[in-house]
Amino acid sequence: MDFKKLTEQYKSELLENVLPFWLENSLDRKYGGYYSCLDRKGQVFDTDKFIWLQAREVYMFASMYNKTEKKQEWLEAAEHGAAFLLEHGHDGNYNWYFAIDRVGNPLVEPYNIFSYTFATIAFGQLHLATGNPRYAEVAKETFRLIRSKLDNPKGKWNKAVPGSRSLKNFALPMILCNLALEIEHLLSAELLDGFIDNCLHEVMAVFYRPELGGIVVENVTLEGQLSDTFDGRLINPGHAIEAMWFIMDLGKRLKRDDLIQKAVEITLNMVEYGWDQQHGGIFYFMDRSGNPPQQLEWDQKLWWVHIETLISLIKGYQLTGSPECLAWFERVHDYTWAHFKDTEYPEWFGYLNRKGEVLLPLKGGKWKGCFHVPRGLYQCWKVLEDIACKDLFVQVV
Repeated sequence: MDFKKLTEQYKSELLENVLPFWLENSLDRKYGGYYSCLDRKGQVFDTDKFIWLQAREVYMFASMYNKTEKKQEWLEAAEHGAAFLLEHGHDGNYNWYFAIDRVGNPLVEPYNIFSYTFATIAFGQLHLATGNPRYAEVAKETFRLIRSKLDNPKGKWNKAVPGSRSLKNFALPMILCNLALEIEHLLSAELLDGFIDNCLHEVMAVFYRPELGGIVVENVTLEGQLSDTFDGRLINPGHAIEAMWFIMDLGKRLKRDDLIQKAVEITLNMVEYGWDQQHGGIFYFMDRSGNPPQQLEWDQKLWWVHIETLISLIKGYQLTGSPECLAWFERVHDYTWAHFKDTEYPEWFGYLNRKGEVLLPLKGGKWKGCFHVPRGLYQCWKVLEDIACKDLFVQVV
């Protein structure tokens, strides 16, 4: 593989295609914030605003400003979204709504913990970019609220009958592994270390199940036991694989090679488990017992699943030299660029059917925004650049 050529491919796609798409099409210059619902050409098809996507876009532009180049237009775009979030995104006490209308009237109550997690990293990155203490205050207070909700993330909006079948979900500890490092500069060493230890325990000792062949499940009981139910049997390969590059980053920070090696092992297990042998690509949802999944979209191929997989595989190769990681990276890279990249208009498709055909031509919606594509391109660019600089060329047979 030509790592120098790959480096340029990911870098140019990010800087010349994807980021300009969002800068040109998503900023609402009249009411503030961003449009998320953009069609194939970048035209707005719905004006509702979803807090987690608003925060993700703030994070993305602030992060690019911090990590790539001090471009004023990126910082202005980030502060544009942050101003809207501060005025309209929460109830006055940093309980972040899920959805609001174009002008900022709340539509959906703050039931979703991921509105909080992405607000935290957004304002954390913006504080790094500006030094503004208000941004630090928002990030720290929202993080405090997240910690207070760990035992019942949805709070009073939890639909489960109290005392019935209670399960906890993998997505929250997965996200928190990444969040801890994103706001490290705002936390005391004691708080950060304890938080990281807890996240690692949840991901690697509760949701990772060696007895199931080394896969990661989406839901377990509150006591950490397996549940033979629809939710308990659910596997989301993309979630598990994404979590593993967070674990690799934590392993680097903690200087724990054992953690990195385990994360690489799990990445390879989950890619092999989730790969569609008939049509290629990685399934969205699976049932660990081979039963029909309850999600009707189970066999779709989603953008974020494949992009996050690319990050984990190339990081795994960078950190361990695993030839299996590199072979799988090449395979997933070929599939991803062939199917998700739109060769006529900027940004990438998000939703394919099982055969790899475009299912929805949108570039942004209620669930897809300015996040996974640019973050993934940035991560792969930087890792590939490091590999190229070290002349780590491997011939895969």
